[in-house]
Amino acid sequence: MESNLGLAQHQNTDLAAEEAASVEKLQKAYHEMKAELGKVIVGQEAVIEELLIALFCRGHALLVGVPGLAKTLLISTLARTLGLSFSRIQFTPDLMPADITGTEVIEEDKSTGQRVLRFVRGPIFGNVILADEINRTPPKTQAALLEAMQEHQVTAGGKMHRLPQPFFVLATQNPIEQEGTYPLPEAQLDRFMFNIHVGYPTEEEEFQIVRLTTQNQKIELKHVLSGEEVIALQEIVRRVPVADHVIRYALQFSRLTRKGEASTTLPDFVNEYVSWGAGPRASQYLVLAAKARALLKGRYHVSTDDIRHVALPVLRHRVVTNFNAEAEGIKSDTIVKKLIDFIPRQQFEELDKTAAKLLRDQPVA
Repeated sequence: MESNLGLAQHQNTDLAAEEAASVEKLQKAYHEMKAELGKVIVGQEAVIEELLIALFCRGHALLVGVPGLAKTLLISTLARTLGLSFSRIQFTPDLMPADITGTEVIEEDKSTGQRVLRFVRGPIFGNVILADEINRTPPKTQAALLEAMQEHQVTAGGKMHRLPQPFFVLATQNPIEQEGTYPLPEAQLDRFMFNIHVGYPTEEEEFQIVRLTTQNQKIELKHVLSGEEVIALQEIVRRVPVADHVIRYALQFSRLTRKGEASTTLPDFVNEYVSWGAGPRASQYLVLAAKARALLKGRYHVSTDDIRHVALPVLRHRVVTNFNAEAEGIKSDTIVKKLIDFIPRQQFEELDKTAAKLLRDQPVA
């Protein structure tokens, strides 16, 4: 009996040490990547955090902001800090699906004279894909990304071609220029884990940007993570335990946006301003993103506070507002913020304290 108890205590100690090492490993990678990105990107700390959370969750991200806010520079710099292949696709009105995925060409074998089809891979065959100004190309071409983003594969000529791993699509979009653009369909938007808002810098940040970019300075960046290390960190995020009450809390954010749910009493502001709500993928991404954020904050358990912090980038492109909202200038961000205040916290926060104590020593799944 005593020997069994001693063995159990020893195992729990080993598991606790493994959890602590996992947290430390991801935190170290996070801070190193932030430091490297900080050599080129001034400010935008929230944007960088959200981008890295998506990276560690195997998610794709859409960066939305006016021109000149370093969206493209941020993504290309991120690729430079990773030991991964990088492809940039400049989306234009005349871009065709085959320009992204690749196409089959006829080749002739000179020795036999026989003609065969050979698949020439497009720029989608990379680890980090920058889809620049994704809303400048028609829906037919935008849809070429759907299979790649969801299944990590491309089908051409009846044959499936697997994409290299890890694989991320990081797209940029200009929200103010509407002429000659094609809004992304909801099915395409739903494939993006995060919709990241890139705002203007502060006065001091803009001062630093101007000072750094108007002088002759060559910045050297080092590779922080390899492809294998990125995949390993993604596995660590998946192993983080989540209490049932945190999942229930995340579900409320999605379910309270769905009009027509007979089993759910919706808030008045949802009935008045929302046309279409978030699907189950939103709930999945809320929990996954909360796991990554918990690790970045040094915890091996998820709290409802983590859910609240990732609610905006997960939900803002999944909550479709109606004409009433548009007439009154109410955006989807407003709806999500109202939901954060609407869903009761006290009961869940008490459960957070209990779950934190129980989950600290829970074995890694």
